Amino acid sequence: MALRQVRIDGDPLLRKKSREVKEVNDHIRQLIDDLFDTMYEEEGVGIAAPQVGVLRRIFVVDDREGNKLALINPVLELGGEDVMAYEACLSVPDRQGTVSRKKKVKVRFLDRDGQEQVLETEEFLGRIIQHEYDHLDGILYTDRASRVYTMEEIEAMQKEAEGEGLEEEEL
Repeated sequence: MALRQVRIDGDPLLRKKSREVKEVNDHIRQLIDDLFDTMYEEEGVGIAAPQVGVLRRIFVVDDREGNKLALINPVLELGGEDVMAYEACLSVPDRQGTVSRKKKVKVRFLDRDGQEQVLETEEFLGRIIQHEYDHLDGILYTDRASRVYTMEEIEAMQKEAEGEGLEEEEL
Protein backbone atom coordinates (compact mmCIF):
# COMPACT_ATOMS: atom_id res chain seq x y z
CA MET A 1 0.00 0.00 0.00
CA ALA A 2 1.46 3.33 -1.09
CA LEU A 3 -0.31 6.46 -0.02
CA ARG A 4 0.33 9.72 -1.84
CA GLN A 5 -0.02 13.26 -0.51
CA VAL A 6 -3.21 14.93 -1.74
CA ARG A 7 -2.61 18.42 -3.13
CA ILE A 8 -4.87 21.13 -1.70
CA ASP A 9 -6.54 24.05 -3.50
CA GLY A 10 -3.98 26.80 -3.91
CA ASP A 11 -1.32 24.38 -5.15
CA PRO A 12 -0.52 25.62 -8.70
CA LEU A 13 -0.13 22.06 -9.99
CA LEU A 14 -3.89 21.53 -9.58
CA ARG A 15 -4.47 24.22 -12.23
CA LYS A 16 -2.29 22.64 -14.91
CA LYS A 17 -3.49 20.50 -17.81
CA SER A 18 -2.39 16.85 -17.65
CA ARG A 19 -0.56 15.05 -20.45
CA GLU A 20 -1.73 11.88 -22.16
CA VAL A 21 -0.30 8.55 -21.12
CA LYS A 22 1.81 7.20 -23.99
CA GLU A 23 2.18 3.63 -22.69
CA VAL A 24 0.34 1.64 -20.04
CA ASN A 25 3.17 -0.05 -18.17
CA ASP A 26 4.04 -1.20 -14.65
CA HIS A 27 4.78 2.39 -13.58
CA ILE A 28 1.26 3.47 -14.63
CA ARG A 29 -0.33 0.43 -12.97
CA GLN A 30 1.54 1.27 -9.73
CA LEU A 31 0.23 4.84 -9.94
CA ILE A 32 -3.31 3.45 -10.35
CA ASP A 33 -2.85 1.24 -7.28
CA ASP A 34 -1.52 4.23 -5.32
CA LEU A 35 -4.50 6.33 -6.43
CA PHE A 36 -6.94 3.69 -5.18
CA ASP A 37 -5.04 3.36 -1.87
CA THR A 38 -5.02 7.12 -1.37
CA MET A 39 -8.68 7.50 -2.35
CA TYR A 40 -9.78 4.83 0.12
CA GLU A 41 -7.59 6.24 2.90
CA GLU A 42 -9.15 9.69 2.35
CA GLU A 43 -12.66 8.16 2.08
CA GLY A 44 -13.28 9.54 -1.40
CA VAL A 45 -15.15 8.12 -4.38
CA GLY A 46 -12.66 9.35 -6.97
CA ILE A 47 -9.20 10.85 -7.32
CA ALA A 48 -7.21 12.08 -10.30
CA ALA A 49 -3.45 11.84 -10.81
CA PRO A 50 -2.94 15.64 -10.63
CA GLN A 51 -4.35 15.57 -7.10
CA VAL A 52 -1.29 13.59 -6.04
CA GLY A 53 1.16 15.65 -8.10
CA VAL A 54 1.28 13.58 -11.30
CA LEU A 55 0.25 15.44 -14.46
CA ARG A 56 -1.03 12.45 -16.41
CA ARG A 57 -4.56 11.85 -17.75
CA ILE A 58 -5.54 9.16 -15.25
CA PHE A 59 -8.19 8.93 -12.57
CA VAL A 60 -9.85 6.22 -10.52
CA VAL A 61 -13.40 5.95 -9.19
CA ASP A 62 -15.33 3.69 -6.87
CA ASP A 63 -18.96 4.74 -6.47
CA ARG A 64 -19.47 2.12 -3.72
CA GLU A 65 -22.24 0.62 -5.87
CA GLY A 66 -20.07 -1.95 -7.66
CA ASN A 67 -18.34 0.37 -10.13
CA LYS A 68 -14.59 0.44 -9.51
CA LEU A 69 -12.69 1.82 -12.50
CA ALA A 70 -9.31 3.14 -13.56
CA LEU A 71 -9.60 5.47 -16.56
CA ILE A 72 -6.55 6.35 -18.65
CA ASN A 73 -6.75 9.05 -21.35
CA PRO A 74 -10.53 9.40 -20.97
CA VAL A 75 -12.60 11.20 -23.61
CA LEU A 76 -16.10 12.32 -22.59
CA GLU A 77 -19.34 12.78 -24.47
CA LEU A 78 -22.00 14.47 -22.35
CA GLY A 79 -25.76 14.42 -22.82
CA GLY A 80 -29.11 14.68 -21.18
CA GLU A 81 -30.38 17.47 -19.02
CA ASP A 82 -28.38 19.37 -16.45
CA VAL A 83 -28.70 18.13 -12.87
CA MET A 84 -27.72 20.18 -9.82
CA ALA A 85 -26.23 18.34 -6.82
CA TYR A 86 -23.74 18.72 -3.99
CA GLU A 87 -20.12 17.89 -4.66
CA ALA A 88 -17.03 17.75 -2.48
CA CYS A 89 -13.37 17.17 -3.27
CA LEU A 90 -10.34 15.76 -1.49
CA SER A 91 -8.38 18.81 -2.73
CA VAL A 92 -10.95 21.26 -1.28
CA PRO A 93 -11.35 20.07 2.32
CA ASP A 94 -14.23 21.09 4.58
CA ARG A 95 -16.34 22.50 1.74
CA GLN A 96 -19.20 21.35 -0.47
CA GLY A 97 -20.79 23.10 -3.39
CA THR A 98 -23.79 22.87 -5.65
CA VAL A 99 -22.69 22.02 -9.17
CA SER A 100 -24.65 21.50 -12.37
CA ARG A 101 -23.50 18.49 -14.41
CA LYS A 102 -24.91 16.61 -17.37
CA LYS A 103 -27.06 13.61 -16.46
CA LYS A 104 -25.58 11.22 -19.04
CA VAL A 105 -21.93 10.42 -19.77
CA LYS A 106 -20.29 8.30 -22.41
CA VAL A 107 -16.57 7.85 -21.80
CA ARG A 108 -13.92 6.15 -23.92
CA PHE A 109 -10.74 5.22 -22.06
CA LEU A 110 -7.93 2.73 -21.64
CA ASP A 111 -8.15 0.38 -18.66
CA ARG A 112 -5.21 -0.66 -16.47
CA ASP A 113 -4.28 -3.30 -19.08
CA GLY A 114 -4.21 -0.75 -21.91
CA GLN A 115 -7.44 -2.08 -23.43
CA GLU A 116 -9.89 0.42 -24.92
CA GLN A 117 -13.21 0.56 -23.10
CA VAL A 118 -16.46 2.45 -23.57
CA LEU A 119 -18.82 3.14 -20.67
CA GLU A 120 -22.21 4.80 -20.77
CA THR A 121 -23.55 5.88 -17.41
CA GLU A 122 -25.52 8.55 -15.63
CA GLU A 123 -26.46 9.87 -12.22
CA PHE A 124 -23.84 9.48 -9.45
CA LEU A 125 -21.15 7.58 -11.41
CA GLY A 126 -21.51 10.03 -14.29
CA ARG A 127 -21.09 12.96 -11.88
CA ILE A 128 -17.93 11.42 -10.38
CA ILE A 129 -16.46 10.89 -13.85
CA GLN A 130 -17.19 14.49 -14.88
CA HIS A 131 -15.69 15.80 -11.61
CA GLU A 132 -12.48 13.76 -11.95
CA TYR A 133 -12.17 14.54 -15.67
CA ASP A 134 -12.16 18.25 -14.81
CA HIS A 135 -9.07 17.69 -12.64
CA LEU A 136 -7.21 16.53 -15.76
CA ASP A 137 -7.79 19.98 -17.28
CA GLY A 138 -6.91 21.94 -14.14
CA ILE A 139 -10.53 22.64 -13.17
CA LEU A 140 -11.86 22.31 -9.62
CA TYR A 141 -15.55 21.86 -8.82
CA THR A 142 -15.47 25.24 -7.10
CA ASP A 143 -14.94 26.80 -10.55
CA ARG A 144 -18.29 25.37 -11.66
CA ALA A 145 -20.22 25.67 -8.38
CA SER A 146 -23.15 28.03 -8.12
CA ARG A 147 -22.41 28.20 -4.39
CA VAL A 148 -19.77 26.74 -2.06
CA TYR A 149 -20.68 26.00 1.56
CA THR A 150 -18.60 25.44 4.66
CA MET A 151 -19.35 22.30 6.64
CA GLU A 152 -20.86 24.49 9.37
CA GLU A 153 -23.33 25.98 6.85
CA ILE A 154 -24.30 22.52 5.60
CA GLU A 155 -24.84 21.21 9.12
CA ALA A 156 -26.99 24.24 9.94
CA MET A 157 -29.11 23.69 6.79
CA GLN A 158 -29.55 20.01 7.67
CA LYS A 159 -30.66 20.83 11.21
CA GLU A 160 -33.10 23.42 9.86
CA ALA A 161 -34.49 20.91 7.35
CA GLU A 162 -34.88 18.26 10.05
CA GLY A 163 -36.83 20.76 12.11
CA GLU A 164 -39.17 21.36 9.17
CA GLY A 165 -39.57 17.65 8.49
CA LEU A 166 -37.78 17.77 5.10
CA GLU A 167 -35.75 14.90 3.77
CA GLU A 168 -32.06 15.49 3.06
CA GLU A 169 -32.63 15.15 -0.70
CA GLU A 170 -34.92 18.19 -0.60
CA LEU A 171 -32.13 20.51 0.56
